[in-house]
Amino acid sequence: MPSIYINGQLVPKEDAKISVYDHGLLYGDGVFEGIRVYGGKVFLHQEHTDRLYESARAIRLEIPLTKDQMQAAVEQTVKANNLQDGYVRLVVTRGAGSLGLDIRRTSQPQVIIIADTITMYPKQVYEDGLRLVTASTIRNHSQALSPRIKSLNYLNNIMAKIEGTDQGCEEALMLNHKGEVAECTGDNVFIVYRGVLKTPSPESGILEGLTRNAVLKLARDAGIPIYEGPLTRHDIYVADECFLTGTAAEVIAVTSLDGRKIGDGKPGPITRQLLDLFRKLTRA
Repeated sequence: MPSIYINGQLVPKEDAKISVYDHGLLYGDGVFEGIRVYGGKVFLHQEHTDRLYESARAIRLEIPLTKDQMQAAVEQTVKANNLQDGYVRLVVTRGAGSLGLDIRRTSQPQVIIIADTITMYPKQVYEDGLRLVTASTIRNHSQALSPRIKSLNYLNNIMAKIEGTDQGCEEALMLNHKGEVAECTGDNVFIVYRGVLKTPSPESGILEGLTRNAVLKLARDAGIPIYEGPLTRHDIYVADECFLTGTAAEVIAVTSLDGRKIGDGKPGPITRQLLDLFRKLTRA
C-alpha cells in the first residue's frame, strides 16, 4: 500500500485526507510539480523544486518548508515506497479556510507528496507516433494568468483534452489568443523543418517544461540548429517531423495533425535521435 506524505507524516493511502474546506479543492488555489524517478533517483530535482517555489511565490503562497526540507521530504517518500521507476506528484495547497476567495482566511498550507508508478504510452505508440487535433479551447491568456505558474487549476487543459479524446486522439494542440501554436494539454510541441528544431518560446504562452529544456540542451550538444519563437499550425502541417515532450511522455512522435500527415507519417530521424539521447540521459 503506497505511503503518502502529508505535512511531515507518511500515512497509508486510505488515510491520506485533507479538509473539504481546503482552498486547493474549493478553488484550485495551489501549485504542483510532476516529477519522474529513474533508477530510484529524482530527475531534475533541483529544477522542479525551484519551479515549485517560483509558482508559489507568484501566487503569494508561503510554503512551510525550505527547499532543502522539501527535497528531503520527496526523497523520503520515494524511499518509503521503494520506488525505482515512477512518478512523484508534489502538491502545495493554500490550506483550509472559510468559504470565499480571501486568502487571509486560510490556515496552514498543505504539503502533499505522492510517489507511485506511472502509466506511459504503450510501446507501439512510440513506434507509430500520435495523431493530434487542434482544440477550439485556447490556452489561457498569458496576461490573465501566467502560464509559468503550474497551478492546481487545470480546467483549461482538461477542456482541450476532452476535445482530443472525443475525436479519438490522446492529445490535443492548443493555440494562444493570437492563433499561434502554444502547447498540447500536457506536453510541449516541437517540429523539425529542413534540419532545424523549432519550438514555441515562453512568449507564446507555454509552460516552459523541464523535459522540454532538457531536450533542447541535448539538441544543442548534438549540434542540431534550434529556433524558439512563434509557430503556426501551417508550420506543423508542412514540417518534416513533429514530436512532444513531457514528464510522462518523455519524447514522443506526432505523425498527423487535423488529419494531415506530417512528413512521411512516421517518427523522423531527429525525433528518434533525441528520444535515444533522452533515454540514455535518464537511464544511465
